[in-house]
Amino acid sequence: MTKDEADREQPTLEQAGWQLRHYGLETDPQAVLVAVRLISAGAKVGRAAEAHFARFGLSTGRYRLLADLEGHGGEKSPSQLAADLDVSRATVTGLLDGLEREGLIARRPSTEDGRGTVAVLTARGAQRLRDMAPEHFGRLEAMVTGLTVEERTVFLDLLARVVRGSSALTAD
Repeated sequence: MTKDEADREQPTLEQAGWQLRHYGLETDPQAVLVAVRLISAGAKVGRAAEAHFARFGLSTGRYRLLADLEGHGGEKSPSQLAADLDVSRATVTGLLDGLEREGLIARRPSTEDGRGTVAVLTARGAQRLRDMAPEHFGRLEAMVTGLTVEERTVFLDLLARVVRGSSALTAD
């Protein structure tokens, strides 16, 4: 998709302004446009990420769980995984079930809490991550190749601020 095609797909400032006037709102149309485009971009990147991880027999969630385990010594409790991945315990259970069926993780009793279990990255799971690393990280780099180092630095700062502000969508 060319830049012109991508721009045509996106709402415009004029469209955002019209919609706000239509509802009689005093909201800043540029702020609304930024938020709408960010939500749209997030969905598009999310779909691309799912297609990317499917090449390796994974989903985004399954990859994140394996990478999190690898980054923490290969072992973690399901409740800690849920907290660190910012997903529900039920979601982690589903991810672990699938990864265990494929032999990418194993479960064993916790040595710290005899009642609990921990997820353990298996040699097969670690090998999957190693095998996919060159292509995975190369594609991530290619995704942002249109940005300079300075632009990426600014983008990371802006993204962090927007993520902090995303609680406005769920606040009571």
